[in-house]
Amino acid sequence: RATLLLSRCLLKMVKGNIIIPEEILNFCCNGLQGSTSPPRTGEPGEREEAPGAMASPSPARNPTEVQMSQLVLPCHTNHRGELSTGQLLKWIDTAACLSAERHAGCPCVTASMDDIYFEHTISVGQVVNIKAKVNRAFNSSMEVGIQVSYEDLCSGKHCSICKAYATFVAQGPLGSKVRLKPLSPQTEEEKIEYSIAAERRRMRLVHKDTLKDLLTRSPPATELETRDGSGAVPAERTRVESVELVLPPHANHQGNTFGGQIMAWMENVATIAASRLCHAHPTLRAIEMFHFRGPSQVGDRLVLKAIVNNAFKNSMEVGVSAEAYGQEMSVSRRHINSAFMTFVVLDQEGHPRTLPMVAPEPGDGERRYREASARKKIRLDRKYVVSCKQTEVPLSVPWDQSNKVYLSYNNVSALKMLVANANWALAREKEKVRMYTLEEDKFLSFRIEMSVCITASRAFSLLSNLRRRHEWDSHYVSAELVQKVDDDDMIYHVVSQKLSHENKPQDFVILASRRKPCSKGDPYVVAFRSVTLPTHPARAEFTRGETLCSGFCIWPESEEMSKVAYYNQATPGYLNYVTTNVVGLSSDICSTFEACEKFLLKNKEDLISRLQDF
Repeated sequence: RATLLLSRCLLKMVKGNIIIPEEILNFCCNGLQGSTSPPRTGEPGEREEAPGAMASPSPARNPTEVQMSQLVLPCHTNHRGELSTGQLLKWIDTAACLSAERHAGCPCVTASMDDIYFEHTISVGQVVNIKAKVNRAFNSSMEVGIQVSYEDLCSGKHCSICKAYATFVAQGPLGSKVRLKPLSPQTEEEKIEYSIAAERRRMRLVHKDTLKDLLTRSPPATELETRDGSGAVPAERTRVESVELVLPPHANHQGNTFGGQIMAWMENVATIAASRLCHAHPTLRAIEMFHFRGPSQVGDRLVLKAIVNNAFKNSMEVGVSAEAYGQEMSVSRRHINSAFMTFVVLDQEGHPRTLPMVAPEPGDGERRYREASARKKIRLDRKYVVSCKQTEVPLSVPWDQSNKVYLSYNNVSALKMLVANANWALAREKEKVRMYTLEEDKFLSFRIEMSVCITASRAFSLLSNLRRRHEWDSHYVSAELVQKVDDDDMIYHVVSQKLSHENKPQDFVILASRRKPCSKGDPYVVAFRSVTLPTHPARAEFTRGETLCSGFCIWPESEEMSKVAYYNQATPGYLNYVTTNVVGLSSDICSTFEACEKFLLKNKEDLISRLQDF
């Protein structure tokens, strides 16, 4: 009725040639538009505001987010009444694919799946809740993050099952690649996942090289297990081969076999192989990172093979592969996928049982046996370094060849998580230098930033060389490069001028990880963290210090201007000094950063000659 009255008044004013204020006209037009628009269709479960109630603004939902809830029925379970892992993999892949296609706007296929660790089993009658959303889009591929939990409808209990990351590729006509539009993260969590997605992508690309490098460095005498093998089970007894015909229910809307369906079939034959070793019903605990090497279509025959590669005290690794061919008489087979699955056998109390040993077959069997040992070490290192929360990771993690990729990943991702935090508070501003603080749990972090007349790439090159840090940072006495891991990661032994409470200078063993931008808008990153190196143990003349998380982020503001920001997460031992000398610390930090600006400006034109030894 109010809208009708406004319309009549507006009509009379127009007929009478009365000048209508713009504010009133806008108000009336907007009101008219709102009153004539069709009713909005609400999301399932969305509450409708009562008439006259003030609508509270709800946070914008990620447009790529997909939520799936599945009630676990007897047809989904194994003999123990627990949800089959193969069925869970189907649901995970389906939800992730729907999320990827929401962003791409075209068909997408599964390219790879990162390691998955299953924390709990799910029983009949419980509900599986899956949430999937695109974390980041690259050129033609995107990372989808998946969170899986279960809900007990009777008790109301919720519990996490696993967290997974899948890579999907957008496909155009005839399988051509599609260039994806960039993703704009909105929330703090989304910004963190977006930033770290580039690190996870880098880790995937070097995964195979990590395994090869570890096998090359492993001494032959320590490659095989040293336990008594008199009762070992021949690996040949665990071999399984099965064939599946791809039917329309197994395929997606493009006619390609569901990635989740292939994973389910692979899990099935792997479980049979594991059962043949232990003569019991095994439980799948982890799936190794794997890649789909090619598609299969409706009408293809898939040959699935599995064998136990190695058995450790309480776990075993099963290798499984999938090959496709088009017709019964076809000779050539296409390799679709390979995966490595870790199983345990639980007793009635839920504790892992001791497993029999495996006697590998000569030749390829011995190679798979050694590779399984290497993968176990990599898996434990990765889970130790990557899966822990930042507050749970020890300050100085032992560095060796097998965990170098994951320590580097943790080093950079920890800094990126600190950068993405939205709760920074401005503590001091002096001319160009701005200082922020962040209080979180038992940590106090600092952020110091300024704009400098230097290109971002040159500032990155200068600040990533710790051997030159003493030129602008009075706290540094020296920084010796003790190991060049690769072009992006280096280990330094640093001596600090500041005396400790023991009246001795401090020294540090620091891993410095450098990263150039993955795409436009990303910063240059130089991350620092402490590591333990056998060649540089703690010495009596120094007090060994530790750095949890610190480093630089450099954003280009123009062709000749950059924003340089330094971050430092103070360890608990450093907090006593901070609380007793806040004013002095603030002044000291700002002075040091002003010296950093002078250093950058002084050396911005003399970069090539000064970096020849870097």
